[in-house]
Amino acid sequence: LGWAEGERILPICPRCFLGRSTAPASPPMTRITAPPPPSSPPESPPPLRHSPTPATPLSRHRHDSPSPSLALSPSSASTSATSSRPKPRPSPKRAYTPAQWVPLPSHPAFSRRGGGEGSGGAAAWDAAASRLYAWDSSTCGAHRICVRIRDAEAENDGGEVAVEAAVPSEILLPETDLGYVVTNISLNSDGSSLLLVGSHNISILYVHERVSEDGDTIICRTAPIASQILPSNSDGIKVLQASWHPFSNNHFTVLTSDAVLRLFDLSSDLEKPEQEFYLQPIVPGKCQNASAICPVAFSYGSDHLWDRFSVFILFSDGSIFVLCPVVPFGSDYSKRHIQEIYEDVNAFGLKSSNPNVITNSHLAIAWLEATFPDLLHQSTDASLLMSRAHPYAPVDDSVTLQGPLCRVCEENSEPEGKSSSCEGKAVGFMYSSAGKDSVLVTAWGSGQLQIDALADEIQPQWNIGVPTRLNVDSHGQTKSVAMICDSNSQDPLALRSHRPSSTGSNVKNNIEAVWMGHSPPLLRLAIVDLALPKTPNGSSLSLFLDPLVPERFYCAHGGGLDMVTLHFLPFSYPEMASTPPSVHPVLTTGNSETSSPFLSGFVTIADAYGHVQLVGITCSGECFVVEMKGWKEPTPLQLDMDSMSIKDVEPAPTGMISKELIAGPDPPILPSSSSLRSLTPDSIEGKSTLHHYIKVFHEYYVEYGHKVFIELKEHPDYVKTEIEDKQKRFEALKQSFRSIEAKDQEINKRIDRAFKVYELLEKRIDSFKMLPAANRKPLSHAEQEFKAQIDRFADVELDALRSSIAALSARMKRFAQQSTDSAAGTGMPTWQTPKSGRSHVSESQMSLLKASLERLSLLNEENNLKLRLIDHELKNKEQ
Repeated sequence: LGWAEGERILPICPRCFLGRSTAPASPPMTRITAPPPPSSPPESPPPLRHSPTPATPLSRHRHDSPSPSLALSPSSASTSATSSRPKPRPSPKRAYTPAQWVPLPSHPAFSRRGGGEGSGGAAAWDAAASRLYAWDSSTCGAHRICVRIRDAEAENDGGEVAVEAAVPSEILLPETDLGYVVTNISLNSDGSSLLLVGSHNISILYVHERVSEDGDTIICRTAPIASQILPSNSDGIKVLQASWHPFSNNHFTVLTSDAVLRLFDLSSDLEKPEQEFYLQPIVPGKCQNASAICPVAFSYGSDHLWDRFSVFILFSDGSIFVLCPVVPFGSDYSKRHIQEIYEDVNAFGLKSSNPNVITNSHLAIAWLEATFPDLLHQSTDASLLMSRAHPYAPVDDSVTLQGPLCRVCEENSEPEGKSSSCEGKAVGFMYSSAGKDSVLVTAWGSGQLQIDALADEIQPQWNIGVPTRLNVDSHGQTKSVAMICDSNSQDPLALRSHRPSSTGSNVKNNIEAVWMGHSPPLLRLAIVDLALPKTPNGSSLSLFLDPLVPERFYCAHGGGLDMVTLHFLPFSYPEMASTPPSVHPVLTTGNSETSSPFLSGFVTIADAYGHVQLVGITCSGECFVVEMKGWKEPTPLQLDMDSMSIKDVEPAPTGMISKELIAGPDPPILPSSSSLRSLTPDSIEGKSTLHHYIKVFHEYYVEYGHKVFIELKEHPDYVKTEIEDKQKRFEALKQSFRSIEAKDQEINKRIDRAFKVYELLEKRIDSFKMLPAANRKPLSHAEQEFKAQIDRFADVELDALRSSIAALSARMKRFAQQSTDSAAGTGMPTWQTPKSGRSHVSESQMSLLKASLERLSLLNEENNLKLRLIDHELKNKEQ
């Protein structure tokens, strides 16, 4: 909901008014309720249970009318024609057909595809509406599939939990031709906007804004993102990653190859970012590796103190940097968490005797009070659970690029060398908050996973004296921010002296060390080697979090899909220090030699039964579903060596004469002979005793004889059956012996052929020993290190140099075009532009860019020449 103020339409978050009784200085609001969904016909069975949805506000409504919060301001419409909102056309009423539920892999959206290489597409999951979005590259549209999860045990089927999809499904098409291949799609938390990400372009598809409709095909309004920054000819700046911010439905972050992190706001402008962070991870002029300036991926922090305001950035050489604080304008955060951080800074930062701690604490307090003014105006209404972030950025200071995060130096551990480092270049990154720990997982192209945990808390840092560029409107409100984020060169040196033995020894010193302005160190948990084949370009690995178990994540690669579970966490599970992570293969493709990924889309669904459903779409367009049952893991087969073996156990004779009959009848208990001698046969006592013994003998012996008779009468049939069974088994054994004898000749031939091949191989080995290179000495340690440096330069550094040169060329062309347009508007040449107006790029900056580009070109040529000389020398030595 929202109301107009002047010419702008201000978005209002429903969560801010949840449970509020009065709203002073606000106009009355009109409650809008969505129409009830059409009732299902009797022919279609209603869904039994849907997967659980996350904790969403109760006032959230899903409707097809355009949301006012997505409207663009007139100022942004004047700057770009693509960001203006057209008036939605009225949609005709649809005739709903009865839905049929089929297994998700059998849905027509996957079975109708060609099945060739590249026919698959990306995927996204809407947990609130239980819908799966699957991109179809053949139709250039997204299939929107309704999904339900049915418990087979509830229907006495005895099967597993089934993931079913509704047929027919809708397909959402963009309004205009995109002009590029979509490699990834991402859906915001309320399911209203879908990001269409390509290698060089980004577009936004508004799900609820329909331009036209034809049956199940819906054409939705689509707008490009940052078309002036990203080139349209697929040359220059590349889109490395684009994802929605977890604390806002309108903000998403884009990381590009020119080392710039941009935060966009859908409600303000689609061409110009709301916040720009120019990343400079190294000091200018001190770059030794080109991969150290090439970003790869980023990840947001989670609900853990200052982690929720942090963005973790991974570079190609494996170094990790942190930007804190980064907050989208107008995003909502928990008021209780903000108050906890505010009290922590006031309690520990301001009472220190160190001036650096006091300075950093004052900066943090000023930022909190300006961004969240509710901290200064404590409201008496306890129902206000959320606090909205106001636009703010310090004018004279800019955010520090903290890092690179160094590993904790332990006294008794060996130095960090080849045993603790990974090979190749970093290709994937993931952040996970598990209990009290913040876990960072880095995927390398060599097939290794580097798992680290933060050994201390993240704190905000600013570069004092480095101004920030602000864009302010006529009312004094900050509209956009741009800043250069430099790294602290003294930070890694200070962290190398950090030792875990000092943790907890002096609480006061540890608390002051948090606010000294140093980046938190990393604690190495494990390095997991997936044993992937070595390829020239490295393997492509993707990391995915588990929605239910934070200690568990999934890794997709060319060989399949693996599940990794962490058992040791330094602050959550310290007692499991000796337990390494467990790796279990979930899927295997059978083609482990390839380096390309076999998945084009992957989502994790948390169902209502405490299980996780893994839904993947292969590159050939096939869909598969794998169920992961809670915390259960496959247990290894265990053998009890102390127990008796099977051979030692005698089989129980079934059907034979029982042992009771073979042992004979139980003898009756007879009295002593002395008592019987005193009796006479003619006496009454003697006759009675004689009669009693006759009955006893009849009971024990006559009945036993009757049982033996019946048993012997039935025994011949059993013996006959056993003999027939033994004869059948004997015939089967004779047939097996005949087949073995028939195969014996073939086996002998194969053995003879193997001996001949073995002799041939021995002859070839002897011939190889005569070659001149056979007596060559192995490389020394220095030569091996030099060869490793050459390989790294060829695999990683050259790609990083090419990427940097392409990004600089694209930026130079864009700035040159802007300066040419400004000169054409004033009627003067570029070098005679008036000095009063502030142009985008000055002559000094342009000359500096050209000089940098020339130096990079010369460096690239020199490196190529060195590589040719080294290859020539190596070939000469081999000859």
